[in-house]
Amino acid sequence: MLATAIALQEVTKNAVHDDEVMSMAASIYQNKDHMTSDEFARALYMYSAHLSALTTTLATHALLTETQLDEMINSIQEFETLTKDITNGDN
Repeated sequence: MLATAIALQEVTKNAVHDDEVMSMAASIYQNKDHMTSDEFARALYMYSAHLSALTTTLATHALLTETQLDEMINSIQEFETLTKDITNGDN
């Protein structure tokens, strides 16, 4: 349990300090005075979505074995196929 907590802490730190994430944060900070409220809100949303997606990806890879990851991806694909079959492709 402690190893899991440490792994999650490490991947969160890695995501926050990722070059692309840091570049996005710097760009938002440097250009905040030149953005409209809508542009600023959109930029913060994109930054936040990118950071959370990266954190989730890194955490998934840290917590699951390759086999478990493959099984999860296959299950997701099966659910997507089933959903399309049930809704006749209308989502």
